[in-house]
Amino acid sequence: MVQSYLRHGPTQAKIAAFGLICSSSSNSVFDGKLAYVPALEDVLVWDVKKGQMLAMWHETGHRAEVTCIKQSPHPDSFAVGYADGSIRLWSASSGSVLTTFNGHKKAVTALGFDEQGTRLASGSQDTDLIVWDVIGETGLYRLRGHRDQITAIRFISTSDDQPSTSSVTAAGLLLTSSKDTFIKLWDLCNKHCIQTIVAHRSEIWSLDLNNDQDLIFTGSGEGELKAWKLDHEAVAEGLKETETGEVQKIIHPISTLPLSSRHRIAQIKFHSTQPYMAVQSHERSVEIFRIRTEEEVKKKQARRKKRAKEKEQKSSNDGMVLDVGDEVEIPHELQLVDMFTPHLVVRASGKIRSFDFGLEPLALKGSTQLFLALASNALEIYNIPPPSKNKEEPPEAVRSFSVDLPGHRTDIRTLSLSSDDQILASASSGSLKIWNMKTTACIRTMDCGYAICSTFLPGDRHIAIGTKSGEILIYDISSSSLIETVKAHSSTVWSLHVRADQCALVSGSEDKNVKFWEFEQRDASGENVQSGKLLTLVHTRTLKMTDDVLSVKYSPNGKLLAVALLDSTVKVFYEDTLKFFLSLYGHKLPVLSMDISSDSRLIVTCSADKNVKIWGLDFGDCHKSIFAHEESVMQVAFEAKSHYFWTVGKDKMVKYWDGDKFEGIQKLDGHHGEVWALALSHHGNFVVTGSHDKSIRVWEKLDEPLFLEEERERELEQLYESGIVDDLNRVEAPIGDARPAVAAEVEVSAVTKQTTETLMAGERIMEALDLADTERRTFHEYEEMTSRLAEDDAMKLQPPPRNPILAAYDLAPDAYVLRVVEKVQSTALQDALLVLPFGKVVSLMAYLNIWAQKEWNIPLVSRITFFLLKIHHHQIVANRIMRTTLIPLRKHLRAALQRQKDVISYNLAALQYIRRKNEFERTAQFYEEGLDEEKVEAKIAEGKKRKRVHLKA
Repeated sequence: MVQSYLRHGPTQAKIAAFGLICSSSSNSVFDGKLAYVPALEDVLVWDVKKGQMLAMWHETGHRAEVTCIKQSPHPDSFAVGYADGSIRLWSASSGSVLTTFNGHKKAVTALGFDEQGTRLASGSQDTDLIVWDVIGETGLYRLRGHRDQITAIRFISTSDDQPSTSSVTAAGLLLTSSKDTFIKLWDLCNKHCIQTIVAHRSEIWSLDLNNDQDLIFTGSGEGELKAWKLDHEAVAEGLKETETGEVQKIIHPISTLPLSSRHRIAQIKFHSTQPYMAVQSHERSVEIFRIRTEEEVKKKQARRKKRAKEKEQKSSNDGMVLDVGDEVEIPHELQLVDMFTPHLVVRASGKIRSFDFGLEPLALKGSTQLFLALASNALEIYNIPPPSKNKEEPPEAVRSFSVDLPGHRTDIRTLSLSSDDQILASASSGSLKIWNMKTTACIRTMDCGYAICSTFLPGDRHIAIGTKSGEILIYDISSSSLIETVKAHSSTVWSLHVRADQCALVSGSEDKNVKFWEFEQRDASGENVQSGKLLTLVHTRTLKMTDDVLSVKYSPNGKLLAVALLDSTVKVFYEDTLKFFLSLYGHKLPVLSMDISSDSRLIVTCSADKNVKIWGLDFGDCHKSIFAHEESVMQVAFEAKSHYFWTVGKDKMVKYWDGDKFEGIQKLDGHHGEVWALALSHHGNFVVTGSHDKSIRVWEKLDEPLFLEEERERELEQLYESGIVDDLNRVEAPIGDARPAVAAEVEVSAVTKQTTETLMAGERIMEALDLADTERRTFHEYEEMTSRLAEDDAMKLQPPPRNPILAAYDLAPDAYVLRVVEKVQSTALQDALLVLPFGKVVSLMAYLNIWAQKEWNIPLVSRITFFLLKIHHHQIVANRIMRTTLIPLRKHLRAALQRQKDVISYNLAALQYIRRKNEFERTAQFYEEGLDEEKVEAKIAEGKKRKRVHLKA
């Protein structure tokens, strides 16, 4: 009989990952009230004022990290870029994906919407720039020219690009910056780069435009902030030669703006309504510049001229010959410095990952909100006061809100569960947090040193933490207080374990000592503790070892003690006499963790040599050595009452193993950093893991059975499919040449990217075509046979049975094919059609003709027809097989499109008539009611005031 296991995975009942406030993989967006921040593969929506998480944008099965977030001009829509090159448009109100764009081969690094929010431009680490049609849900074109990662994208609107009747696609300019030190200006009408500027000596990390779109600021890796002038007149005139024969430039350099620090400029941002610009060039601070108006700049320059004249007069009075009539000219660079004056510096409590201005005005007049997302898993909001007239007291930013309690600032190094699995303790360098496992809410936060290991003490009211400094800290959970600090060791405490009878604790340290402690209760007199009794540790014995102790473990029957040493061996002692029993040697690098099964028969050890070894505790023989992870295996633990065990490693994986059959049961990938900590439910219901990415993940045991053969087959299929996709997305190579060819540098190309979804969609279309063709052929043969027979004989001939699928849906073959094609996502349709061989294209063309004749989904029919004709043009022209299909298709499609055009034109004319009539009536009513002299005089005579009428547009 084939053995089955139960599958583990994240469930919707519990949030799969918690302990995250924001991750440092992407920028964040703040709209004045809500903050939209990345949390590894999800996006979290925080009400920063309340410190409450309102929503989590999570797509089941998607594991790639968020790398870029951009809000659309339509406030409800957000574009989110991911590390796998995909872009998803999310609806903020429903928290669901509107559409998915796939075109980039590497992580998306920059996003930009145009003014109307109908086009989206995306830049990536693969150096490509793609313009997407948001409404049509398709990629318009791919622009190539940059040689390194694109760092910023901005649309530049040109006034009245085209008349409304123009057939030219929406034009405009696109400004991009990259790590290749270039700024590029693209003409989207001609899909061509019209100006390239070598802006800095090092990478350009940030770029932004002012609200009037005439000033461009760029920031480099060397901390240089440059300003550029965008000439809108040159844009309107188009490209033309100057007197010297050079092409007229649109972007001109102005000057550099001095900053208080010379670090990499990570972000530049203009406030959308207030006269502020913010620059982040230091890890922990943001410099705010105030933008003066032209009048203020003129006043400042006038004062400067006045002071210069006074100096001249003074110097001439002192005997120096100067022409008083000469005026000191203010150079052009000073105008920029005069316009952008340093206002204040906002200093955060940690490294800043990104910042944003709050858009909603505050109650305090003139003050502005600055939102900071920190790399240390925290959010902060500062109030920026308006400029004060008092020069003695410079304005200072005040922190108004912060969100930092629901997550750790540093890596989670240790996890432990209470005996009833209701409470989880997680500790890192600086903080210990207690979580409610049902709600995944953080219920306690306590300060601690650099925590390395932890364990709940008997009764689950106290928790012990082993620190890097060698202390054991004992905390009372109910009062959130540190009740005792035991100076246990002179160096790092690597391991703590409570004996199965709950009467003793053992600690192992870097100082080569294993110390034994017993529990004692003392009265909590005079201490702020709710419970009457407190647990303390009493040192009873010490076992001195020859090397650093990395892990200690009691056997569940309480008879043996296992000690892992830095010399890569594990020594097993009798617990009562501490006499030596066994030595387990075989690992090439130190054993980092170990565990003993509940029946005390097996011990499993994991090591930095990437191996897991299973040993028998009776003779110390190695049952099996398994190459478990690609990196060091950090922790191992047996499941309760079984020989199944779990391992976690630096390769970001969590793995489930069978200790009797020595086989891997399941691989769980979800973490985006090294997995340091592991805790197993005492009832075997779930597993908790903690990671370098500051997230805590819960993997629950599901009711779904798992068979090893099926699991291996599924893994092989995934490898095979990903291999096919990689081959299809490879740069085109000559026929018969296995080596990838260097593609010719084409500035504009189509947006295509094959994924497993598009391959599956293409296969579904092919299956539907085969099924429908077979059905049509069968019934055509039946009709031909009946037509050749006499009428009486034809009545006796039974019609063939319908295909079960068509009979179930009760659809004709052509309607079934349309149903399958309509179910393919709009964004994946073109890539799915590319999968079809030419024979299936001929078949699909016949169905397109039928759909056009019946006027079914004409927009989809037109889109497919034009795409197939463009892709297969050479083959269609080369043979005459398509002639019988294309001629009637042209006739039917033109007739259908003409009818649709007539209907739209009629409706448009009717709507324009209704609008004109409405405007005429409103205008007439306004003049009739407002300027009727007799009525006005009568009302005045009555002594009534005229009523105000509010007209809404």
